[in-house]
Amino acid sequence: MSEAQQPQFALQRIYLRDVSFEAPNSPEVFMGSEKPHVDVKLDTSNRKVNDELYEVTVKITAQVTFGEKTAFLAEVQQSGAFRVVGIEGEGLEHTLGAFCPNILFPYAREAVDNLVVKGGFPPLMIAPVNFEAIFAERKQRQAQPAQQTQ
Repeated sequence: MSEAQQPQFALQRIYLRDVSFEAPNSPEVFMGSEKPHVDVKLDTSNRKVNDELYEVTVKITAQVTFGEKTAFLAEVQQSGAFRVVGIEGEGLEHTLGAFCPNILFPYAREAVDNLVVKGGFPPLMIAPVNFEAIFAERKQRQAQPAQQTQ
């Protein structure tokens, strides 16, 4: 088997695609004594840039509220450019949907934490995420409608 036929995977670059931070009720929210409500949403996406290059993005949206007031809303889209050759079908889906997000997540998590701290709030320590489980669950949900229509 020649080198050109062997699967190849290489991280080319990690970068911030988009960053947003809002603290619409500052400084009043710093004076409150209510317990905060933390809502963290996570999403991933990918797109083919050319025959060998794929962009994968991990998006984290974190909103903290005190009662009806928003303390802050932070959103980070952490992306990576990955060179993928000789990986196709299910293997490519798994690489882009689970493996690459696992690489990007620590960077996205750190970017959110930095934004929150710079906004004057305590660190927001987002728990690790199992992208393998998320990928498997997504594949299962996609398969269910196909099975129901047969």
